[in-house]
Amino acid sequence: MRLSGEVTTTRGLGPHDHVCWAYDDPDDYRRRMLDFLADGISQGQRVSLIADAPADELIGALRGLDDVDEALTRGALQVQSLRDRYRTHALLDPADQLRAYAEATRAALAAGYTGLRVAAEATSLVRRPEQLDSFARYEHLVDRFMTGQPFSALCAYNRVELGGDTVAQIACLHPGTSAGATPFRLYAADDGTITLSGELDLTARDLLALALDRVELRPVDGELVVDARELTFADHRSLLLLAHAARRRRATAVLRTDLTGPARLIDVLDMPNVRTEPVR
Repeated sequence: MRLSGEVTTTRGLGPHDHVCWAYDDPDDYRRRMLDFLADGISQGQRVSLIADAPADELIGALRGLDDVDEALTRGALQVQSLRDRYRTHALLDPADQLRAYAEATRAALAAGYTGLRVAAEATSLVRRPEQLDSFARYEHLVDRFMTGQPFSALCAYNRVELGGDTVAQIACLHPGTSAGATPFRLYAADDGTITLSGELDLTARDLLALALDRVELRPVDGELVVDARELTFADHRSLLLLAHAARRRRATAVLRTDLTGPARLIDVLDMPNVRTEPVR
């Protein structure tokens, strides 16, 4: 079971957790990053820090960890500049990046570690609209990968530089987020379906439309199953967007929820390709 919802700490996360941390204070993010990586080391994982800075600066930012030099020498701790890994001026290919992390996870396991844990400060990768769209699609692909592999990540974005709307487009594709980063979350479930949590009201309409376009929806036997047991509210606009997403895939959207409001709205609006199903 992966952590989901708003989180207030980066301690105690598991081997499949995927958290978006929207921050305003770089010093606060550094403390969160150190907590996240220290936990990974204690769990026997290989841990990595990735950011848009030279390697020596990244090593300096890790000085709050125990035995940094020894961990770097034996490969338990790694650093990599975004300038080397991603080419921040270019568009990221979501499939290529997923393959790179899949290989890094296999390498960590082969070296005797229990998994891979990455803290990535990715602000510089989403400054242009086309970068944002590509990276959002990647975030969903890697989130789906994490459900079945011992790979966890803390994805950090500077809200002062990017603005809350941009950060929300990324944050909503994570099961875990810092407080106030997004009104809802749309992410991969362990069984291959999609999970919706949080609140879907008028303010979330445009954000949900973007998220539904960017995620990989997988109908099975003509049904697009959405685990909505952690959804607290959904208005009619959100249900219409789900209906449209299902229709594009020639499927019926099945919203698993105990909320009574969505079923009433579906009936009133006469949406034949959307239905609710009680949580078992």
